[in-house]
Amino acid sequence: MTTNRLTAEQLAAREAMGRDNVHISFGQGQHGGWGFGMAVRTYRGDYAPVGQFGWDGGSGVTTYADPANQLTGMLLTQVGMTVPDAARAIHDFWTTLYQALED
Repeated sequence: MTTNRLTAEQLAAREAMGRDNVHISFGQGQHGGWGFGMAVRTYRGDYAPVGQFGWDGGSGVTTYADPANQLTGMLLTQVGMTVPDAARAIHDFWTTLYQALED
């Protein structure tokens, strides 16, 4: 479930979709791969390590598991991802969580 199942062609199309439609997808496709029902990080582009898996939901929810750091995080907001505040809160949540691991 947590292993990338996409081909190289599918990964390229997913990345383009996420990049070109960021106003509605808030970066979906920027994690790298896709397992059975969730995003799977295939490269380290920010704070999260390769192997992290989970999902950012359109209703303002984020949940991921990080086996490398033995960490699971979840944030539930009261607004959908159609407003920038939920996206900012999610970004701040994960940034703060991973910064706390470094301290």
